[in-house]
Amino acid sequence: MSLTVSPALLEAAEAGPVDDRDFVACVRESLPYAWQTVSRVVADLESSGAERADNSVPPPGEAERGQLLRALASDAIRASLERHFGVKLAFQNCHRVAAFRPAAVDSEPYRRFVSTRGQLLNQSPELRNC
Repeated sequence: MSLTVSPALLEAAEAGPVDDRDFVACVRESLPYAWQTVSRVVADLESSGAERADNSVPPPGEAERGQLLRALASDAIRASLERHFGVKLAFQNCHRVAAFRPAAVDSEPYRRFVSTRGQLLNQSPELRNC
């Protein structure tokens, strides 16, 4: 299961649209490692003048790796994180999360990061099964 959804949040979803803040809170509580990683990358971006910041440190274990995969593979979760933090997220392998400033989305660094070449160049034998 990707998220631990409270009965109140489930009831709200059954009744109609859900407030983004409530969904983001559910993500933060359900996927703490993913939340911390994205938060750290966004903080790095905000404290720099760069177009992007990224995480290249593999998760400490499979549970944490799974959190990142669930958070970034879900369109709804990823989009809610992007709206919350005001960034565009990109993802390679099982742990390389990057945050780009919205204005940088059509930039050369962004296109390079999300390209097939970028993905291939970010491979290594120890990441083969991640």
